[in-house]
Amino acid sequence: MTDSVHIHAAAASTKDAEAKSCNEMDTAAVWALIRDDGAKVVEQEPTLAHLLRDVVFLRNDLGESLSARLARRLAREDMTRAELEPLFNQIFGQHPELVRHAARDMMAIYQRDPACFSPLEPLLFFKGFLALATYRVAHQLWLDGRRWLALYLQSVMSEAFAVDIHPAARIGCGILLDHATSFVVGETAIIEDNVSILHEVTLGGTGKETGDRHPIVRSGVLLGAGAKVLGRVEIGTGAKVGAGSVVLADVPPHTTVAGVPAVIVGVAREENPADAMDQSLECRGFI
Repeated sequence: MTDSVHIHAAAASTKDAEAKSCNEMDTAAVWALIRDDGAKVVEQEPTLAHLLRDVVFLRNDLGESLSARLARRLAREDMTRAELEPLFNQIFGQHPELVRHAARDMMAIYQRDPACFSPLEPLLFFKGFLALATYRVAHQLWLDGRRWLALYLQSVMSEAFAVDIHPAARIGCGILLDHATSFVVGETAIIEDNVSILHEVTLGGTGKETGDRHPIVRSGVLLGAGAKVLGRVEIGTGAKVGAGSVVLADVPPHTTVAGVPAVIVGVAREENPADAMDQSLECRGFI
């Protein structure tokens, strides 16, 4: 069995399983899988050969590939690709954990989204993944005291991907932004590892007070399309928020809430709703 077949077999065996830790992610194995799938794409669709050559085959590792792809998508007159790509390479090179986290995001998409057949797809096409990768660089710049450049990346991320994440927000890995359009995250929001979020979700504040004023989303949570979570409320581990809900109070772990304002309507059937991606609601006995 060739190395690439071994890698595909390993990926298939973990299609329904989460990695124990973001920092245990084997980026070399993911990179080998991406290169292998890239070769197949070029064979099947030669018109994409230039893109694959630039983003994959001319690159030495996943960090360089991410840098090339993000620079292609975010380049503007304000900052050209020739300026952006070295910046991304520098940040990813100095902080390899960011590459591991991006790889874990990639695999989360592959594992949870039945429409995704390869980790290569998020790298090339999925704006939710690309927005998160951009956020990870912006967040590091924010931590490094480079506030203005971090805010610049937030701005172009919003223009390019219709996703607006404040660079000060804290987001773990294994995050799936499904479709991602109009996803908004405020400055003091916290999202833990292994969370799935549908489009048009807002993690926002209320009023104009300063300090911790945005939500905390614990691991295993599924946030349905259009959900609005406002204020310093906590969505407990393994909870599920129904589509279109407005959450104004804490959500206990492993419960399901829905409505405007959201109320508890049941318990989450799954241990980790983020993995199952089942947006149906079990309401019997609650409403």
